[in-house]
Amino acid sequence: MKRLLAALCLCSITAVAHAEISQKFGAYEVHYNALTTDELLPEVARSYKIERSKTRGLVTMSVLHRNAVGQPSPVPAKISIYATNLSQQLANIEMREIKEGTAIYYLGEFRVAPPDTLRFNATIEVPGEPRIEMTFNQKFYK
Repeated sequence: MKRLLAALCLCSITAVAHAEISQKFGAYEVHYNALTTDELLPEVARSYKIERSKTRGLVTMSVLHRNAVGQPSPVPAKISIYATNLSQQLANIEMREIKEGTAIYYLGEFRVAPPDTLRFNATIEVPGEPRIEMTFNQKFYK
């Protein structure tokens, strides 16, 4: 995950820097990011089979569990996510799981027509734990 997130952050070419953001839910942290796929380096997009375009978006998510001493470790989860734009158009985003070594993260692609702001609504299910519901907004620029 660090490789992808580092690539996502390093290749940002917009005026507003994209950074990984997280929200805490008890012993769990959900890390996420959303950007247009034209910001990906060509080799990163190729390795994850992602089409680079100003009208394609990518959302990344990972779920970490902090143990009793505070050490985070990735956990598998079922993630359902949909996005709504300013015109209230709704799009379901299919998330795919990526495992690299001990890292587990999820990628989902969607259409976007910048300038626009999308509201993402996610439901995260970790086996044996209460469901996590979260929302976040991301503004996309031309």
